[in-house]
Amino acid sequence: MQKIKKGDKVVVLAGKDKGRSGEVLSVQPKEDTAVVRGVNLIRRHQKQSQSQEGGIITKEAPIHLSNIALADPKDGKPTRVGFTIQKDGKKVRVAKRSGEVING
Repeated sequence: MQKIKKGDKVVVLAGKDKGRSGEVLSVQPKEDTAVVRGVNLIRRHQKQSQSQEGGIITKEAPIHLSNIALADPKDGKPTRVGFTIQKDGKKVRVAKRSGEVING
């Protein structure tokens, strides 16, 4: 089970976007990176094609997993992630800061 999944709210710990938060759009476990909405924005020149317009577009670039932390469901501050097994036998992610179960 991964510590950070698609749809999680995360906080950036390092880099030019330090302190900003956003939702995880995708995770690449092999590269240890994730794409977060509104974070690590880059501008790229796009050649015009039949389906899309040309020009300079702004999009999110992947950010390393070590530079982001899950936002605590209680207060929104960065937290580490632990795992526990519930009474029904399900393995769930738990915020180390508050002890709350993380949805998803």
